[in-house]
Amino acid sequence: MAKRVGVDKWLFFTTLSLVVMGLAMVFSASAVMAQERFGSPYTFLGRQALWALIGVIAMVVLMRVDYRRYNSKKFIYPAMAITLVLLVGVFVLPGSHATHRWIRFGPFFTFQPSEIAKPMLALYLAWFLHSRLNAMCDWRNTLLPAVIPAIVLLGLVVKEPDLGTALVLAGMTALVLILAGMQWRYLAGAVAIVIPILGALLFMVPWRRARMMVFLRPEADPQGAGFHINQSLIAIGTGGWTGRGYMEGVQKLFYLPEPHTDFIMANIAEELGFLGAVFMLLLFVLLGIRGLRTVFLLRDPFARLLAFGITTTILIQAFFNMSVVVALLPTKGIPLPFISSGGTSLCIMLASIGILLNLTREID
Repeated sequence: MAKRVGVDKWLFFTTLSLVVMGLAMVFSASAVMAQERFGSPYTFLGRQALWALIGVIAMVVLMRVDYRRYNSKKFIYPAMAITLVLLVGVFVLPGSHATHRWIRFGPFFTFQPSEIAKPMLALYLAWFLHSRLNAMCDWRNTLLPAVIPAIVLLGLVVKEPDLGTALVLAGMTALVLILAGMQWRYLAGAVAIVIPILGALLFMVPWRRARMMVFLRPEADPQGAGFHINQSLIAIGTGGWTGRGYMEGVQKLFYLPEPHTDFIMANIAEELGFLGAVFMLLLFVLLGIRGLRTVFLLRDPFARLLAFGITTTILIQAFFNMSVVVALLPTKGIPLPFISSGGTSLCIMLASIGILLNLTREID
C-alpha cells in the first residue's frame, strides 16, 4: 500500500490538548505564588507559554523531517557526545535548589540536560539495535554495547541527583531491549544487579531514606518529611467528584509545595475533581494507544524501536508522577509530561512527539 501522507491527527490533537490543559493548570496553580514572589500572577504562565510555543514549533518542524536522517553514525555520535557534555556541564556551572540539575544562562533561563537524555537514549538504542535483532542473545557484542551508554547516562543523572529521571531512562531501556528480542534471563540478571544498587540509593542517602519511611507511614511526620504527600492527599481528597472549581483550590495557597510542577496533578484533582483528573488520564491513555499503534504497524525496525522508546518514556514518566501524587510511590521530583511547569521538559517532550508524528507517516 502507498505510504500515508498525513500524520496521526489523533496523536497531534491529543498532544495539543495536554499542552493547553497544562497551561491552564500552571496558571491556576502558580498565580498567587507568582504575585507574591514577582508582583505578577502571569510570571510562570508567561514562561511556560513561551516554551510551549517553542516546543510546538519544534514539533511541527520535526514531524516534517525524515526520521531516516537520525539513523546514522553521523547523527548519533555527535548527538550522544553533546548530551554527555551537557550532563557533565551541570557539575561545572551553578545548579538550583542545592542540586546540579540545571545549567543556568542568566537569572531567567535554565536548561535541564537530563530531559534531552531521554530522546537521545531512545535514538541510540533504536540505531544500535535495529540491525542486531537476530543477535540479541550475544551479550558481549550486542547487549553490552547497547547498555553501556545507558549506564553512563544513568550514572550522570543519578549523580545530579535525579533518581526519578534515571528510573525513567532505565525503564525505557529495559522495554526497548525486550521489544528488540532480549531474553528474559538477561533482564532477570540485570534486575538482580540493580535491586541492591537501588536499595543503597534509597536507604543510604538520608533524605531519600526519610522519604521511604514517610512512604511506608505517611502519618509519621506530617509536618516534616511527610508534608508533601500529606498535603497532596488532602488536595485530592477535598476535590470530590467535580472539584472546588477552576482557580478555587486551597492547597496551592502555600500549603502544597510545588503545586505548579511535580504536584500539579493534586491541584488538578482539587479544582477539577475526580472527573477532571480522569479526563487528563484518558488523554495520556489515548496518546499511549496511538503511540503503541504506530509501533506495531511500522515495518522499519529502527522506526519501531524509536517510536516505542519515545512512547514508553512519556508513559513511564506520567505513571511515576501520578503514582507519587497519590502515594503509590515514594516522593521524587519528576514532572508530569506536557502539564507541569518546566520549559525544558515541555519543549523536549513536544520535539519527541514531532519525531513520533513523522514516524506515523510511514504506516501503510
